[in-house]
Amino acid sequence: MLYNPLLDTFMRVAEAGSFNKAAEELFISAPAVIKQVNLLENQLGIRLFSRSHRGLELTNGGRSLYKDARYMMQYSRDALERAKQAQQEKGHILRLGTSPITPPQFLLDIWPKVYEQNEHLKVQLVPFENTPENAVAILNNLGRHIDIVSGFFDEGLKEFYNQCRFVTLCREPLCCAVSRNHRLAGRERLQVEDLYGETLFLLNRHSTTIDGLRDYLRTRHKEIQVVDFPFYDIKIFNRCEAEQAVLLTIAPWKTVHPLLKILPVEWDYSISYGFWYSRTPSDIVREFLDAVQKALGLDITNS
Repeated sequence: MLYNPLLDTFMRVAEAGSFNKAAEELFISAPAVIKQVNLLENQLGIRLFSRSHRGLELTNGGRSLYKDARYMMQYSRDALERAKQAQQEKGHILRLGTSPITPPQFLLDIWPKVYEQNEHLKVQLVPFENTPENAVAILNNLGRHIDIVSGFFDEGLKEFYNQCRFVTLCREPLCCAVSRNHRLAGRERLQVEDLYGETLFLLNRHSTTIDGLRDYLRTRHKEIQVVDFPFYDIKIFNRCEAEQAVLLTIAPWKTVHPLLKILPVEWDYSISYGFWYSRTPSDIVREFLDAVQKALGLDITNS
């Protein structure tokens, strides 16, 4: 198992709401269930359950662990399945990290040309949860569980991702996403003045490109209310739709939220889009980079 097997027992107890019911589902005794939960609590140094007149309840720490454990267990099962498939596969397998914010579409678009250069290459999709902690950890540990991840790049972000390199496939124009019920949703293209009176969500200062856009708007178009947010994840897309706001985005993210429409804007702001890989790439990544370089005519040597 890739995760602590005691988590299985913890999950059963949390979902059943009692040690006795969990014991019945696990076909073991209630004392054995209690012993396993106590052992897990001792290992973690966290109290997971509290008893009250209402019965067994999760503590705050227990609720947090339950939420994350569901993801960890599924991720472990998926990882084992991918390992079994990899053992049976012939050829070279490239592990592509995917999440709603890191879609695999870029690879699908270039794959026919890449495949012409190297017919031995194969791809496995490795899903991950897009959180600030995960994003930094994954990008700074590329090559361990994930080989490449798609995304955007900006000079201002270098200090955050100093353990990886980036290949630019194109320049993506910065666009705006709005709810399909928004007053601007009927447009096919926006002028900056169309955003007057709107709340526009922009990523916190770090990106040179987005910082330049923010300064431009606050200097030249003060009628737009700019609101900063810390990280691109599904929450900010949900917030944009719920609050009928406008979100700065790019076209590759058009499938992130089904109720948002992405509109191009008449301004001269774009950002590099491509994929990240390790500073010490594996043989399979080197083969992929070589195939991409030949297929697309890119100079990846100093990327």
